[in-house]
Amino acid sequence: MSAKNNKSVIILIADDDEEDRMLLKDAFEESHLLNEIYFVDDGEELTDYLYRKGQYTNPLLSPRPGMILLDLNMPKKDGREALREIKANPELRTIPIIVLTTSRAEEDIIRSYDLGVNSFITKPVTFKSLIEVVQMLGRYWLEIVELPDIKQNKE
Repeated sequence: MSAKNNKSVIILIADDDEEDRMLLKDAFEESHLLNEIYFVDDGEELTDYLYRKGQYTNPLLSPRPGMILLDLNMPKKDGREALREIKANPELRTIPIIVLTTSRAEEDIIRSYDLGVNSFITKPVTFKSLIEVVQMLGRYWLEIVELPDIKQNKE
């Protein structure tokens, strides 16, 4: 278990639900994960963040994420569209993307994996269950898995 990995991976969360974002933030804190977390409200902001457009032009304020937690159902550009765009880009496709959504639809699961998602998780109903999911995510993605060395401020 490497604390070094925990500290070095920046997590970008794309979710349009303010309450879900706050619950995720609280679950990460409760799980004692020390990762920097950034939030965007929809798929359009997600791609703007990754391409450093609009309000995300400063790499110090929008560092390159080492992992993305992605909701599927968002306004403007939904998670499916953003996922397709990210995985089609050679500079971005190595960023692990974990779908974290309310959907349990088989078609969403299959389509997400077809588009290149790394994991698909249905959002738990209780905060206690969310903490357990975040702890498992932390153990698996931040301690066990070897992630690519992503240049945090790469333009």
